[in-house]
Amino acid sequence: MAATYTPIASATLAASTSSITFSSIPATYTDIVVVINDINSTGSFDTNIRFNGDSGSNYSRTGLRGGGSSASSFRQTDNNAVILTADGSAGYARPAIVNIMNYANTNTNKTVIDRVNDSANGLSFHVFLWRNTAAINSIQIYSSSTFASGATFNLYGILAGNA
Repeated sequence: MAATYTPIASATLAASTSSITFSSIPATYTDIVVVINDINSTGSFDTNIRFNGDSGSNYSRTGLRGGGSSASSFRQTDNNAVILTADGSAGYARPAIVNIMNYANTNTNKTVIDRVNDSANGLSFHVFLWRNTAAINSIQIYSSSTFASGATFNLYGILAGNA
């Protein structure tokens, strides 16, 4: 049996805003997935995620980027958030899929894998580590600028299936 995606929460912005939060996330799933669909209206800006309000230097990332004619990789430690993207061009879509594994397990640090599609600049893939064993019960998604009106944010729970 394949894994099952269950909608937990969603938000569609009626006006521009710089932050949304999914709170009271139930601990009943194996993993969770955040899907972000935003139109970049301001040019270059960061899209970030924090778990349980943690703004400490507890996040690390390793990334790959490719734009058709070039590719790069990087590693960062001691970030204060999951940094999904720090580039982009005004007027282009930047959908992101963020997979958060074992989010409710209190025995392990949390691993996150994402894919960000920037229709102007190519693809980015990241692996993150949140160095905290707490169960994730809230997710803040925020921007260094603003998310455009009409942007959508969806949170899904995944129940592992039996093979």
